[in-house]
Amino acid sequence: MAKPVHSMIRVLDEARSLDFYQRAFGLEIADRIAFPDFALIYLRHPSSPFELELTVNFDRTEPYALGDGYGHLAVVVDDVAAEHARFAQEKLTAGPLRELNHDGKLLARFFFATDPDGYKIEVIQKGGRFA
Repeated sequence: MAKPVHSMIRVLDEARSLDFYQRAFGLEIADRIAFPDFALIYLRHPSSPFELELTVNFDRTEPYALGDGYGHLAVVVDDVAAEHARFAQEKLTAGPLRELNHDGKLLARFFFATDPDGYKIEVIQKGGRFA
């Protein structure tokens, strides 16, 4: 049986990305492995063993083109409205609060945050399918 352990994204500025993911989602460095040309930084939240791997290529100077295949990462929070307000207060990029309904029932309340490299992170109200 396979166990998901991490998802990886490439980032341009390590310090800027670490600041964003710590302030936005409380992710802390679980490990940092430096090689001559690049570094792998594994971020984790205390509530979950799943990690976000940031790959930093030291010689990269241009932002990455995200293309049209990338979707998003997702996190759940206890109070999405309060989290949305906190993002605004922290000056973290967040889109509008939205609701997704299916068959006349609320499926999710959420907003999308954008990290410094343009990656989208869906912030979902905890409950139902997203408990």
